[in-house]
Amino acid sequence: MESTAPLPAKGRPREFCVDEALSKALGVFWAKGYEGASMADLTDAMGITKPSLYAAFGNKEALFHKALDLYEAEKLAYTREALKQPTARGVAEHFMRGAIEAQTSTCDPKGCLGVISAAACGAEAESIKADVIARRASSQEALIERFRQAKRDGDLPDHVEPESLTLYLYAILQGMAVQSGSGASRAELERVVETSLMMWPTA
Repeated sequence: MESTAPLPAKGRPREFCVDEALSKALGVFWAKGYEGASMADLTDAMGITKPSLYAAFGNKEALFHKALDLYEAEKLAYTREALKQPTARGVAEHFMRGAIEAQTSTCDPKGCLGVISAAACGAEAESIKADVIARRASSQEALIERFRQAKRDGDLPDHVEPESLTLYLYAILQGMAVQSGSGASRAELERVVETSLMMWPTA
């Protein structure tokens, strides 16, 4: 259900759609990163004033955390589906192909919001980096547990460590995000996936 918030104006207050405004803010953060997104960029994209932004979302940092929640819910849904795949290789493939779909969408900016924001620097960005890192750690732990189950099921060789395999897959995913943000084509990213799958350990 969409929520609305009052938009200060002379005379009768107008309302704006909070969900739509948050979606617009996500687009700005995704395209420019946390530090690169100015308040003017955000309010212009959201179609609201600074007082309205503060009233509805808090400060810029709080707005980013909410935008990151939306990003995970909408843009990273494929990661939750990936964990349900019947084999470890299937899990990895779903992760990588889902990443390509997200990173090459013509409707969204290129690259990964988490990777972009984790590279932010400066005192103001410390809590942002900490949040991104904590979210990534939670996602990695879920993937590690899925690979542990695959190992118990005999789907992975005994010598393969789930923790190391998770780090390997994340290195590929983050590398793809950086390449996508730097202009790599979908075909080039697909070749990364195919090569990675050829090297995937099997029992």
